[in-house]
Amino acid sequence: MIEIIPAIDIIDGKCVRLSQGDYDSKKVYNENPVEVAKEFEANGIRRLHVVDLDGAASNHVVNYRTLEQIATRTSLVIDFGGGVKSDEDLIIAFESGAQMVTGGSIAVKNPELFSHWLDTYGCEKIILGADVKDHKIAVNGWKDESACELFPFLKEYIHKGIEKVICTDISCDGMLAGPSIELYKEILAEYPALYLIASGGVSNIGDIEALHEAGVPAVIFGKALYEGHITLKDLRRFID
Repeated sequence: MIEIIPAIDIIDGKCVRLSQGDYDSKKVYNENPVEVAKEFEANGIRRLHVVDLDGAASNHVVNYRTLEQIATRTSLVIDFGGGVKSDEDLIIAFESGAQMVTGGSIAVKNPELFSHWLDTYGCEKIILGADVKDHKIAVNGWKDESACELFPFLKEYIHKGIEKVICTDISCDGMLAGPSIELYKEILAEYPALYLIASGGVSNIGDIEALHEAGVPAVIFGKALYEGHITLKDLRRFID
């Protein structure tokens, strides 16, 4: 069964969503992300994806206190990303309650450091973030496109021991227009053992069903929940 992972994106300590990574498109859904996380937990959700959008924009972790509040007031298993660019950032994330940390830009810009984290903490705690636009990896909160091609990027880190990858098609994210199922099929055909976490574009429960049928192990989504296109009740069939 596909793993259900709601997302909480944070700006100024508030639960927000963007469209295609555009900070000008910010919409605040709740002033208190802890309330959102507790509601998820009350409905059987066990995993949570937390993104520090201020951190992603400023190249260091910013909203760690919000992460800490969610971690101490729920029992959700949290993966955290956004602005994790140094050993200090990584330690802050783990000490604030993240069980896993996602690195995207750092894996492109400082592969030695990211590989060191993977060696030190292991593949259970370090997730590779592959944010994609036209098969190229995007960095710095999606503001910049790198020269890295998706498949060589994945191949390099899988050889180094990465087992979990969050792949976001930026063109889909926050648009409620459906996920990039063909892209995910392509990735899984090449790397069938990969724990691929699809992110971006989920608009209704049918999209989650389609990802499940395509063999995608896990899915992250947010806007469809916050806009009411998917209810927490809808998700119960996917929760043990």
